[in-house]
Amino acid sequence: MSEQPNIAQKGPFAVEVEAGKTYAWCACGRSTNQPYCDGSHKETSFNPVIHKPEKSGTIHFCGCKHTANPPFCDGTHSRL
Repeated sequence: MSEQPNIAQKGPFAVEVEAGKTYAWCACGRSTNQPYCDGSHKETSFNPVIHKPEKSGTIHFCGCKHTANPPFCDGTHSRL
């Protein structure tokens, strides 16, 4: 069985993003700076997912870390 991420929250993180800026989404669920990576994955098999939006606005980063479409929420949290 592969390593499972920690569930940071059972719902998405709605965040305002800026076009062209780089965001590092936490994939392991251990970061204390959710939904962003703070390096807590170092002792895991996880790596952050880099997202560079083409336009500014609100996006929904996955909070449960089990999405099939990282780094975005796909509703998986409703089945956990």
